[in-house]
Amino acid sequence: MKKISSVLLLFLLSISIYAQQNVTKFLGIPVDGSKADMIQKLKEKGFTYNTTTDRLEGVFNGEKVHILIQTNKNKVWRIAVIDQITRDEGQIKIRYNLLCQQFKDNPKYFPLKKIQELSDNEDISYEISIHQKQYQAVYLQLPREGAQNRIVWFTIIERYGDYHIVIYYDNEKNDSHGEDL
Repeated sequence: MKKISSVLLLFLLSISIYAQQNVTKFLGIPVDGSKADMIQKLKEKGFTYNTTTDRLEGVFNGEKVHILIQTNKNKVWRIAVIDQITRDEGQIKIRYNLLCQQFKDNPKYFPLKKIQELSDNEDISYEISIHQKQYQAVYLQLPREGAQNRIVWFTIIERYGDYHIVIYYDNEKNDSHGEDL
């Protein structure tokens, strides 16, 4: 009986470990579980939580950022990392291209499709305002098995002529899939 209990316990433990490995990670933390748990884990990483704005603040990848935690049915499905510093059009191209290069050089990610860096000639303001163009780079977090559920992507957001980068760490398993329709 003890052998069966031990084998069952090891089986359940291995399932739990596999499940955590098969989830998007942000700073090594699985994008999963409750919002309160995620806030606590990010506070342990040095971020501060602002109860008024319901977001965390700190430094990520050398940038001052705001972190928003989005949930579905009380489970975290997305971490949104928003640059605090606004940039002009030239600066945002440099920031975007730098992120493209950092993701390209990081062995934990592979692009979902060919990533196009921005040229100096790209008129971001015109393309966003007139053509509603979206500048995005989408990556999958390794390992390849189940990677379609571990999406990390970033985009340029324009607000009143200023630009920000927002990086999203998505756990597609926790996203809504129309089950409430």
